[in-house]
Amino acid sequence: MTEAIQIGNRTITASELISLLTSYQMLPQLQREFIIDEAIEQNSRSAKVAIECTPEEVAQAKQQFYAEKQFKNEEDIQAWMAHQGLNPEQLEVITTRKLKIEKFKQATWGNKLESYFFQSKAKLDKVIYSLLRTQDVGISQELYFRIQAKENSFADLAREYSLGPEAQTGGLVGPIELNALHPVMVQMLSSSQPGQILPPTRIAEWFVILRLEKFIPAQLDEFMKARLLNELFETWLQEQQKQIMSRPQGEGSIGRQGESDKTLT
Repeated sequence: MTEAIQIGNRTITASELISLLTSYQMLPQLQREFIIDEAIEQNSRSAKVAIECTPEEVAQAKQQFYAEKQFKNEEDIQAWMAHQGLNPEQLEVITTRKLKIEKFKQATWGNKLESYFFQSKAKLDKVIYSLLRTQDVGISQELYFRIQAKENSFADLAREYSLGPEAQTGGLVGPIELNALHPVMVQMLSSSQPGQILPPTRIAEWFVILRLEKFIPAQLDEFMKARLLNELFETWLQEQQKQIMSRPQGEGSIGRQGESDKTLT
């Protein structure tokens, strides 16, 4: 007997469901969730990396889920379950899934965070800097010399002449991670000292004058740990998806931001 589900007046078979998921562009999300669940299940069977939740953690995960859904009482929970077609066992799977994913991340990459942080630190450091950009090399040279001679302040000239959004802040930008900036700007700011005015440099269509205001080293605090843990998880997950999509039945690609897309601000 062919398995099927009923939605309204339509009966959908298992073979039709795959086609519909593809048409609705939902197959990649299904694939993503399946990869995660399979990895958690495999690790839960491993003596080295067991993914287990205590009763207290399960109860807390449920309360957090209910709060996110804004359930006020048991009636709200039962109504939502009925609408979703869920039984209590399925509800527990849903409410504890985020907890299990976080435990999986920690068990898999938690001991790699420190080394990953130091590998990535140069990109995670932040800077505050002043920027003045024009599209005329002559004007940029003149403005640079006026700043150097202290005829005008950097902020005043940036407000009057800079052609980007930084004009609204007197040229001041940041704090911003070095990773978000154009590679040429990263090199310039990383090798300068606070207060040093860097002469006009061609970056894409702009001639830019820079002054480093403050360098802010990245810290491996709890927020950074959570961020890096998620980065490692997402990198692994994308690689798993690429491997699946590269098989004969399909092709996959993951875009990457190019240097030309890096921002000045």
